[in-house]
Amino acid sequence: MPAAVRGGSRVEAKPRAKAPPKPAQRPRVKTPGAAPARRTPQATGPSPKLILIAAAAVLALAGAAVLATGHRGERLVAQAQAAVDGKFGQAGFRLRKVQIEGASAMATADIVKAAGVYKDQPLLGLDLTALRKRVEAVGWVKDARIVRLLPDTLVISVAERRQLAVWQHDGKIAVIDDHGLVIPEANPARFATLPLVVGAGGAEAAPKILPLLAQRPKLMGRMDALVRVDDRRWDLRFKDGSLIQLPAVEEEAALMQLEQLDQRSRILDLGFERIDLRNPDVVAVRPREPVPPGQLPPAGA
Repeated sequence: MPAAVRGGSRVEAKPRAKAPPKPAQRPRVKTPGAAPARRTPQATGPSPKLILIAAAAVLALAGAAVLATGHRGERLVAQAQAAVDGKFGQAGFRLRKVQIEGASAMATADIVKAAGVYKDQPLLGLDLTALRKRVEAVGWVKDARIVRLLPDTLVISVAERRQLAVWQHDGKIAVIDDHGLVIPEANPARFATLPLVVGAGGAEAAPKILPLLAQRPKLMGRMDALVRVDDRRWDLRFKDGSLIQLPAVEEEAALMQLEQLDQRSRILDLGFERIDLRNPDVVAVRPREPVPPGQLPPAGA
């Protein structure tokens, strides 16, 4: 570069300093078909495990408050329980299904109604002891067991009372179990195949006599009703109108005596009006009167 002359002096111009070069940027290479990078989602709330641990801690502290503060502590427990139930619900522990085990179709509806649970109820907040007592108050139920199946199922397992007979007394009809207790929810019209027991005291005495009769299908097939007389003994009334009078004691010995009589004379097939077994030493048989000409015999004769 030529020198510039100013005022007779020669001054050489100095070159400008160059700026340092910028570092080169690596070009981005886009791979065909590659999925765009995803951001890692962040947790929106505590896990169910942490909720369970926190709930246990809250309930433990609330229990300590009860011991320390009395009735005020009970209110604290109630508030803590409500908070815990809410957390359980947020974690998904809500009631979705109820399984009934060991109950007949007729008993199931009454059991579910007595349980008093509802959909989306906090499952871990249920009082299982109170629930079991409500279920066992149902007439069908002998005893019950309640189990939670997390996250959303309640299992009600019951032992159902066995229906023994239909009991008729004082113008009322009811189904009784094998202990002589009435099952209030059972509709007698739906148990036409059960034996009919009639008379005061019949419900309590039936569990003893009916198993003896069940061992003798020939008698049971002909019997129309088992009648309690003076709350002391039984009459077996047959479908054809004939009658067997049993003693007040030793009913099984009397029934065995009747079987021996039938083996010798086929008395049950030939027909009779009455067989008196009240005296163990004497069996009194009254034959059926012949049917007058032109009249129909009794049903089953």
